[in-house]
Amino acid sequence: MEELEYGPNGGLVYCFDFLMNHLDWLEEEIVGLDNDYLVFDMPGQIELYTHIPVLPALAKHMHHHLGFRLCATYLLESQFIVDKAKFFAGVMSAMSAMVMLEIPHINIMSKMDLIESQVRKSELKRYLNPDPLLLIDEVNTKTNPRYHDLNRAIVQLIDDFHMVSFLPLNIDDEDSIAMILAYIDDCSQWNEDQEPKEPRDIVDDDNK
Repeated sequence: MEELEYGPNGGLVYCFDFLMNHLDWLEEEIVGLDNDYLVFDMPGQIELYTHIPVLPALAKHMHHHLGFRLCATYLLESQFIVDKAKFFAGVMSAMSAMVMLEIPHINIMSKMDLIESQVRKSELKRYLNPDPLLLIDEVNTKTNPRYHDLNRAIVQLIDDFHMVSFLPLNIDDEDSIAMILAYIDDCSQWNEDQEPKEPRDIVDDDNK
């Protein structure tokens, strides 16, 4: 970054471009791992997924040329529901990433352990399956009327596509983690490659 005089975002874009020009190195590193989970922990700069075509190109290469089954996982922290405007900005970013990447995709609301005691379950459902009326009901009362048409347009877009919903992740709840893993397995069709298990012999009660 210092040598090229790039900022943090410019440095990241340069690194991704460099990777795309050296995909043979990536292939050498991951060849033979087709039966394993590979987790690519991406940086949080959303423009990498919503504006720049590098990651979609990388995903297509891994799927079509290397034969990997992919599932994108978008994380939004649960604290975002405290500020409805920020929450819906996160919803729009998730939708944009889904459209750009064009691969199986799940959205996760993380750190649920921090807010579950503060939010009623009935209210929480309106965030896990985003209710666009949340934006209109509160944000319009706090924003300049000149932005109300924009808010309504955002609500209409979210409602029309109905693409985004969230799975709750509580790191202290094993069932929560198992459910998300099951969704990822389903999206990546992992179970289709598994050998069917032999049924266990059922012992007749009279022979016990």
